[in-house]
Amino acid sequence: MDREKLIALLKDVKQGKLEPDQAIEKLAALPFSLADDMALDTHRELRCGFPEAVLAAGKSTEQVVTAFSTLAKAHDQVLATRATTEQAEAVQEVLPQARWLADAGCIVWEAKAMPTSEHVVVIVSAGASDQRVSSEARATLEVMGIKAQMMSDVGVAGLHRLLDRMEQLRKADALIVCAGMEGALPSVVAGLVAAPVIAVPTSVGYGASFDGLAALLAMLNSCAPGIGVVNIDNGFGAAVLTRRMLLHRH
Repeated sequence: MDREKLIALLKDVKQGKLEPDQAIEKLAALPFSLADDMALDTHRELRCGFPEAVLAAGKSTEQVVTAFSTLAKAHDQVLATRATTEQAEAVQEVLPQARWLADAGCIVWEAKAMPTSEHVVVIVSAGASDQRVSSEARATLEVMGIKAQMMSDVGVAGLHRLLDRMEQLRKADALIVCAGMEGALPSVVAGLVAAPVIAVPTSVGYGASFDGLAALLAMLNSCAPGIGVVNIDNGFGAAVLTRRMLLHRH
């Protein structure tokens, strides 16, 4: 239940359209909903501005369907990340309007879209191999109502590709920069723009990259000050951090 629905519920009680006992039944389900050994946080949108997302990895198809459909009863937007085609198809059997974004590994359902923010976020990726992570970030931003522009394959091995896009970079309100290998790209970008840079290390690389650990450490030790760094392959987390930066209001 979002803030608007809660206000509408209270108005219905005030105007006599709804009995207090009926309102209590609705409010009782607000904090969380128990389903299939999961305690789904149906109150998170009121606290944090966006509903709980379903992490599909590690869950059975039945659990994903249960979690997704339960959240859809409480919210106008539902997002599942790290999903499989099988899980997406099972969700679509219950919620035909759900969309499967295969490149991002995300399932998205919207009863109505989030109000669109005027902010523009540019998602920069060093190579095409980082697409899964950058696409997850884009899917998350877009379901949150934030416009996302993709800038792909502009890694430091060919720096001229990045420098050719400087106008687009400098117009962004925030940038999410995904890179594997040695993870140098966020430092380069952060030295060229004034907007916040959120760095996402990816697990792309050869042996000594240690599945993204080398990139993570490089980003944490960047000489470009003020970079935010999220976990390896965490496009979702980068998008949520970006939203908090851009849309938080006291």
